[in-house]
Parts: sequence; structure tokens; C-alpha cells
Amino acid sequence: MVTASVARNIVGIIGNVISFGLFFSPSPTFYKIIKNKAVEEFKPDPYLATVLNCAFWVFYGMPFVHPNSLLVVTINAVGLVFEFVYLGIFFTYATSKGRKKVLICLLIEAIFLAAIILITMLVLHGTHQRSLVVGVICDVFNVMMYVSPLTIMAKVIKTKSVKYMPFWLSLTNFLNGVCWTTYALIHPLDLYVLISNSIGAVSGLVQLILYACYCCRGDADGEGVKKTSEDTHVVEV
Repeated sequence: MVTASVARNIVGIIGNVISFGLFFSPSPTFYKIIKNKAVEEFKPDPYLATVLNCAFWVFYGMPFVHPNSLLVVTINAVGLVFEFVYLGIFFTYATSKGRKKVLICLLIEAIFLAAIILITMLVLHGTHQRSLVVGVICDVFNVMMYVSPLTIMAKVIKTKSVKYMPFWLSLTNFLNGVCWTTYALIHPLDLYVLISNSIGAVSGLVQLILYACYCCRGDADGEGVKKTSEDTHVVEV
């Protein structure tokens, strides 16, 4: 008989694999940057945001903050490595203005993270209080990342085309949200992982529904496809 602990670990490992795929997904963007030796219109904002998000989840998963969260720590530590590699590539090929932006943002993030760590460790006592504060912060950042595709979904509805909403990325986001929601529900319940990832699962599901509604319509409506193809400002993330 499979125990709750074993089931939780299995689901968490699957979640690690799916999340790894999400962290790896921007690699074509950075291959293009290296090939062209220029960042062009690509922005560092999503990667800067993900650095802070991963850093907080690593801190959240520490035994002195929220015990029994090793799999949360492992995947977010891997995510940190990916994001620093991406930012390193961006920094190498960015303009002086772009480099300055990356350095300033990382400095602000480091100060903010250090302040939260100090407050958590010096002021808050016990894992319950620490989990509450750090977990809420993690959820705020995670929810912001999960709802960020809202602008893309609005574009899909407006243009009646899924050109700018890749199916596989939407599917992976949905599976990632479902997997970590399941992980959080298995004993011991992890409320903070549950909140943000259940929202992520719903966001992914809505994206898939939109894809099902408009994937064929865009092909059938020549004008719709032509119109979307004329949109020149697209930030690849």
C-alpha cells in the first residue's frame, strides 16, 4: 500500500520534472541572443521576477521555515541557476543601459530578500509564524507570475488567433499547476503551495479552453491571421 508520504514524494518528483521543463523553455530565446550577439527587443523583466520568486520559495522550503518541503527547495534552486544563466547571457549582450537595469534590479531584490530573511529569523519564532509570512510573500509572487498571461489571453480573444499563445506552454503550465496542487493536498497539507498553484491550474485551463475555441478559427479566417501577423511588438519570454 502506498503511503501518503510516498505518494507526495512521487507527485513532487513529477512536479520537479514539469517545472524543469518550464525553466528550460526560454533557452531558444537565449540561443537566439547568443547567435545574434544582441538582446534586440527581449526584456530581462520576467527572468528578474523569477529570480526573486525562486529565491523566496527556496527560503520557504528550509526546515526552519516550513519542514518537509525538500522537493520545493530542489526545483526552485534549479530554477535559480537557470535564471542566473539567462541573466548572465542577457547581461553579456545587453547595452550599458540594459546592464545597469539588471544590476540595479538584482541589488534591490537582494536587499529585499535579505530584509525578509532577517525579520523572519530574528522576529518570528517557530515554523508556523515563519511559514505564514514567507508563504504569503511566495504566493503573491507566484500568483503574479501565473496571471501574467492575461494580456496574451486578451490578445487571443481580440484577434481570434492563438498565434501568440503556444499550446505546449499553456499545457505545461496547466499540468504544472495541477501537479503542485495535488502535492499540496496530500498530507501534510501545504496551504501556501496550494493557493498559488491552484490559481495556476485554473489559469492554464482557461488558456487551453481559449486555444480550443480559437485554434481552428484563426486558420479558417484569413483576415484574422493576417491581422495578427502585422503586430510587430512581441516580447518573447
